[in-house]
Amino acid sequence: MEEKNRLRRYVVAGIVVFVLLSLAGAGFWGYRLLYAPNFMPANTVYVYVDREKDFDDLCRQLADSAACSRIDAFKMLAKMVDYPEYMKTGRYAVAPGMNNLALVNSLRRGQQAATSITFNNIRLKEDLAERLDEQLMIGKEEVLELMNDSTFCDSLGFSAETIHALFIPNTYEVYWNIPAGKLIERMKREYDRFWTEARLEKAKAIGLTPAEVAILASIVEEETAASEEYPVVAGLYINRLKKGMPLQADPTIKFAMGDFSLQRILYEHLEIESPYNTYKYPGLPPGLLRIPSIKGLDGVLDYMRHDYLYMCAKEDFSGYHNFAVTLAGHNQNALRYRAELNRRNIR
Repeated sequence: MEEKNRLRRYVVAGIVVFVLLSLAGAGFWGYRLLYAPNFMPANTVYVYVDREKDFDDLCRQLADSAACSRIDAFKMLAKMVDYPEYMKTGRYAVAPGMNNLALVNSLRRGQQAATSITFNNIRLKEDLAERLDEQLMIGKEEVLELMNDSTFCDSLGFSAETIHALFIPNTYEVYWNIPAGKLIERMKREYDRFWTEARLEKAKAIGLTPAEVAILASIVEEETAASEEYPVVAGLYINRLKKGMPLQADPTIKFAMGDFSLQRILYEHLEIESPYNTYKYPGLPPGLLRIPSIKGLDGVLDYMRHDYLYMCAKEDFSGYHNFAVTLAGHNQNALRYRAELNRRNIR
């Protein structure tokens, strides 16, 4: 009898040990699957999931750029929660020491890391769309379709020629997969925030709408590369507008010609038929020549009060200008500049 009891105790003890070992093994396996660090990049990296990327593509990216130690463990957990069937687009952060559970949860829930976008020194709407295409998931065609839709532009208070005035050059935090329409809505909020009561009052005092300020600022920025001249050049054009004189701004001719590389505006160029030809048509052109910077916009709003009506590039090609009150004074400046063009054989 004692022998049987002893045997029974051995069997029970063995079962307990087996269960404990099994539980310990399962716990260790579960820990490695869920909580053990599995991604060890030197710094936080970001993985991108677009509409075309499938689960295998994502796993390859994690293995290549996120220093994944056990990609099979990540795949196992992801498939256990059906993530491959419900992938969400976005930009996701993978931090050093991240475990499978944290990353899978982030991916499944669409918990993205925001990205910074910038757009400076942009001329055409096509250039802007290209820059956004480079930084976000949206394609340039999506952006251009909206920016060329006159009904959509009108709903925001713009025309198809002025809609890019909506984009105030700066750095903005957005989600990488933001749709084109939502991005433009966000830019409208930033635009409204930029156009404070103080700025609106300054524009009103000049007699310009915010969009017209942007048009004039775009001409000013194309006219001079010296930002300290912005208020002077803006004051000159405002003087002309007030007097009903045509702006006669050479950058508008370059825009009409579709050639910003022109170094010398000839009389034949001035004959081009275009609403942007400010030698033929008085007032502002219908749209922007470029997206002006904040400094350019404020250069118009805080324009310098003076009597200048004429300007000509300095003959030293410094990028600065000679200004004149009278046509006679301007002709003297222009004569010196043309002589230097001829000397340098610039045609």
